[in-house]
Amino acid sequence: MNLEDKLLRRRTRRHFFEDCGFGVGKAALASLAAGNAFSQTRGKHHASKIDSVIFIFQAGGPSHLELFDYKPELVKWDGKVTPESFLNGKRFAFMDTFVKEPPKLLGTRRTFKQSGGNGMWFSDLIPNIATVADDISMVHGLCTENFNHGPAKLFANTGSVRVGRPSIGSWVTYGIGSESKDLPGFVVLQSGPRGPRSGAALWASGFLPSAYQGVPFRSAGDPILDLSNPQGIDAEQQRRTIEAIRDLNKMELEETGDAEIQARISQYEMAYRMQTSGPELIDFKQESKDTMEMYGAEPGKASFANNCLLARRLVERGVRFVQLYHTDWDHHDDITKPLDRVAAEVDKPTAALIRDLKQRGLLDRTLVIWSGEFGRTPMGEVREKGKIGRNHHIDAFSMFMAGGGLKRGAVLGATDEFGFSPQEKIEVYDIQATLLHLLGIDHLKLTHRFQGRDFRLTDIHGRVLKPLLA
Repeated sequence: MNLEDKLLRRRTRRHFFEDCGFGVGKAALASLAAGNAFSQTRGKHHASKIDSVIFIFQAGGPSHLELFDYKPELVKWDGKVTPESFLNGKRFAFMDTFVKEPPKLLGTRRTFKQSGGNGMWFSDLIPNIATVADDISMVHGLCTENFNHGPAKLFANTGSVRVGRPSIGSWVTYGIGSESKDLPGFVVLQSGPRGPRSGAALWASGFLPSAYQGVPFRSAGDPILDLSNPQGIDAEQQRRTIEAIRDLNKMELEETGDAEIQARISQYEMAYRMQTSGPELIDFKQESKDTMEMYGAEPGKASFANNCLLARRLVERGVRFVQLYHTDWDHHDDITKPLDRVAAEVDKPTAALIRDLKQRGLLDRTLVIWSGEFGRTPMGEVREKGKIGRNHHIDAFSMFMAGGGLKRGAVLGATDEFGFSPQEKIEVYDIQATLLHLLGIDHLKLTHRFQGRDFRLTDIHGRVLKPLLA
């Protein structure tokens, strides 16, 4: 088919829709003319308790037994052979390490103390988080679907162990848009020695329009690579270029009615506005010395501390969903010094973020989530003589939330005396349903039809954790 025939075919299709009384291209352009094309509220089902989410994802599987879930009985049984009932019919990563010889129970070497009015347990690894105990809601006995890092991270972030589903942030911005006109509605920040397993699939938009995917930011230099104009290109030249690209895209949109072209127009215009808003965002000179010290942030340094401060600045500017990833929590070999290091990296900034949001009156309208993809076993794992770690555990782990709409200081769920099994099953889907509920979204109603089926974040599962709600 030659170019003339292709153009004729395209024009005929456009005219068909116009003759039907519904010009798809014109409808899309009208939406653009009305303002932000992606600020719709298709998912608003009830009054919201929060406006923004900061999801702090600790990639690698933090040990609940070394952080939040104190088990003195496990300490008493330290070094004893694990009961067969713990192993029969259970799934673990690296099963060969448990087959060579029966694993032994491993009591924590950490010192635990109770904090806050409800006596939450925290270890000496996270003394700063312990100081905000009355502002957080703790969940114990959380379970997940897969014991391998990649699929488990996908499940926690997208509700599926398979690549290709939209992330939580994508579902949220698809449902209720964003309040920021100069920054993306869904921003991703990363720290640690490497990125999380599964990479960009964790913040992808899947089968939703690409406008809803997470946008990775950096905490040093340009927030986004190539945001600054090339050498020799001034602001006026850049503006004319963007306008020309916009006009060409609008012509294409009118011809085809393709939603991805609409997304492209919006993203070009957003990128242009971010040339002003982006540098201002990461300029920490506006922050007081006390604030910088509270977080442990250092201007120009890529760190978890800087990302926590940046997350607060993002929600201040109306960004709907901020995702922080911090890696290096996978401690098979050694649950001592490596855990000391990574816990120290996140403890002070996490507490500072919650305290800072509260001081500024933002915590009432922001939800902070702190979680990994799974926990660790009460059995020890020996890979190197003289060292001991813990294997992956999907049946029971701990996480916490803080923010609007929650009972502060509440504790939901519990595990058995060894931290192995939950007393009440709480699923990752339940956390996702609760997050959406606080944003004013009914997880059962926010759907998108794809390949003949209506999909939702929680699939056919999930319940709102009402005991946690204020």
